Amino acid sequence: MTEHAVQQQIRFIARLGAAMGAANYPVTLIRQMLARASAAYGLPNNYIALPNYVQVVGPSTTTGTVVEAANLDHDLRFDQTFPLARLISDARHGRVSPADGEARLDAILAMPNRYPSAIAVLGYGIQSAGLALVMEPTPLNLLIATVLGFMVGVFCVAGRRLPMLQHLVPAVSAFAVSAICIAGAQRMGLDHVSLRALIPPLAVFLPGAAITLAVVELTARDVISGSSRLISGFMQIAQLAFGILIATQLLGADGTQLSSDAVNKIGPWSPWVGVAVYAVGVMLFLAPPLSFLPWLGLIVYTAFAGQFLGDLVFGSYASGFCGGLVLTVAALAISRRRAAPPAIAMILPGFWLLVPGSMGLIGVTELFGADGDSAFPATVISMISVALGLQAGLVLWQLTRFRRRAAP
Repeated sequence: MTEHAVQQQIRFIARLGAAMGAANYPVTLIRQMLARASAAYGLPNNYIALPNYVQVVGPSTTTGTVVEAANLDHDLRFDQTFPLARLISDARHGRVSPADGEARLDAILAMPNRYPSAIAVLGYGIQSAGLALVMEPTPLNLLIATVLGFMVGVFCVAGRRLPMLQHLVPAVSAFAVSAICIAGAQRMGLDHVSLRALIPPLAVFLPGAAITLAVVELTARDVISGSSRLISGFMQIAQLAFGILIATQLLGADGTQLSSDAVNKIGPWSPWVGVAVYAVGVMLFLAPPLSFLPWLGLIVYTAFAGQFLGDLVFGSYASGFCGGLVLTVAALAISRRRAAPPAIAMILPGFWLLVPGSMGLIGVTELFGADGDSAFPATVISMISVALGLQAGLVLWQLTRFRRRAAP
C-alpha cells in the first residue's frame, strides 16, 4: 500500500468520525467506527475522539507518521444523518473505498434543504400543536402553541441562515413566547400561566438527548466528552429559563404565577392524537425521507406508550426510565430490519416526547420562583432517569444478542 493510499484512508475515517460527532453520535460509537474501519482497511491506527474533534494517527513510514485531524464547526441536519448512517455502515465493513467515501461524505455535507423555509416553519407549528395536545390539551393552548410554534419556526430558520445569531435563538424564543403568553393572560384576566403551555413552542431547544448522551458517556468513562455535553445541556436549559424569567420580570409577573399543573379540557384521547400530529410536524420540520414516516410513527407511539404506562405504574420520574428503555430497545430492534432507518435517527424524535426534557425547563424556572427548594433536584433526577432508561435498554439489547449467539 502506497503512502498516498494510507494518507487517504486515514483522512477519510477521520473526516467520517468528525461527521459522526456533528451528527451527535456518542464518542463510544465513533471509536467503534474508527477501530472497525481501520481493521477493514488493514491499518493499525491510534485515534482520539471527542464530540467536535477527531484525530487519527497512522502507522510509521520511512518519511514519518501520518496524522489527520478533522472537525466540523456546525451540526449536521437531521436529514443528513440518513445517508451518513449508510456511509458509516459501508466504511465499517470496508465496502467503500476511501476516495468514494470522501466523495459521498462531501455530497452529504453539501446536501440542500429538502423543503423550503416556509415548509419548515409550517412543520414546526404543527409539531408544537402536537406537543400541546400531549402536554396541555386545551383549545386555547392548542391555538397559542400553534401560532407561537410558527413564530419560533421563523426564529429557527433565521438562525440557520445567520449562524452568528443561532446561539441567541433559544433565549430570544423563550423570552418572546413567555412575554406573549404572560401579556395575553394578563389581558384575559387569567391568574396564572402554565409552564406546560410554554414548552411546546420551545421543544426543539430542550436538551434531553444531550444530557442523556452525557450520562452515557460519563458512565463509559468518557469524562471529557460527557462533561462537555452535560454543561452544554444545562446551559441550554439556563438560556430558556433566563428568557422566561426576563419576560416575567418585565411584565410584572412573579414565580407564583407560573404553574406546572397539568390540565386536560379536550379529552383523554387528545394526547394520543397529539402524537400523530407531532410526527407529521417532525416530518416537515426536520425533513427526513418520506419513507421514515411509518417508522417515526411506530417509534414515537412506542416511546409515548412506555412513558404513559411507566407513569401509571411507577410515577412521573420512573416514567422517564420506562420511556427511555422502551424507546432504545424499539429503535435498536427496528434498525436491524432491512431498509429501516438508523437507531440514532429514531431516538431523537422520541426524546422530545419524554418527561425529563420538559421537566428540565419547569424545574429550572421554578428554581428561581416559589418552589425552588425541590424543583432543581427533581429536574436532575428526572433527566438521569431517562438516561438510565437508555442505558438499561442498551444493556438489555446486548444481553439478548449475547444469549442468541451463545445458544447452540
